[in-house]
Amino acid sequence: MERTEAATSERQAHSVRRRALGDFLRSVRARVTPESAGLPGGARRRTPGLRREEVAQLAGISVTWYTWIEQGRDITVSPGVWARLANILHLTRAERHYLFELAECADPEHGAALTDPLPTDLDACVNSITVPAYVLDRCWNVLARNEPLLALFGGWPDRSPQPNLLRYIFEDPAARDLVVDWDSRARRVVAEFRADAAPYADEPDLRALIDDLQARSPLFSHWWTRQTVVEREGGNREFRHPRLGHVTYRQITFRLAIRPDCKLVMLLTDVD
Repeated sequence: MERTEAATSERQAHSVRRRALGDFLRSVRARVTPESAGLPGGARRRTPGLRREEVAQLAGISVTWYTWIEQGRDITVSPGVWARLANILHLTRAERHYLFELAECADPEHGAALTDPLPTDLDACVNSITVPAYVLDRCWNVLARNEPLLALFGGWPDRSPQPNLLRYIFEDPAARDLVVDWDSRARRVVAEFRADAAPYADEPDLRALIDDLQARSPLFSHWWTRQTVVEREGGNREFRHPRLGHVTYRQITFRLAIRPDCKLVMLLTDVD
């Protein structure tokens, strides 16, 4: 009974998303001029924007198929078609993200969104946080950190020329002394990273990092080839600090709105 109700609820949610997607496409289609889409302007139009026939032609699909999309019908549309529609309709980054969220699929051109520059005052933002905090990119390179983090990690990441959290865990002997139950934590970190990095698996910098870690760390290579995947949900993090003793933090992670491949990690001290 519960499974039937859950399946019904999911079908209803899917139907709502499809209708919202159709409404959204009609709305943005109305603001795109033929000239901006590379089409001749022609005679005056009764309604603004592109016609369905024109969008379908530019996207390389049939008019009927595109009409069904705008009607919110439950049809299968490839990520490539969604990407072409996003480009034809000149969607902003936020609108494109919204489109693929409603379509329930990954954007095949996700890499284009990673070129937005990070805020110039990123360091100041992180330094304003009173608990240990740092910012990681998609390769888990440290982009910013604050003084409480340096105190907790014994000067890391500043003592590394190119600080990377995975390299610290698997290549820095200090990590084994600092992290409580290092073996279990290292195993989970690999599974978290696999889940975290999946959208960028084809990016050269990510592949280079993974290949190098596999060559340099047999333990990383062992756990990486196990294909284990878990969500990076935060939770408690325990450390054996030489001055503070045994300390426990609660990890909270936030994605950066302008760069979804980067995240802010905070270690809160309100753990009993």
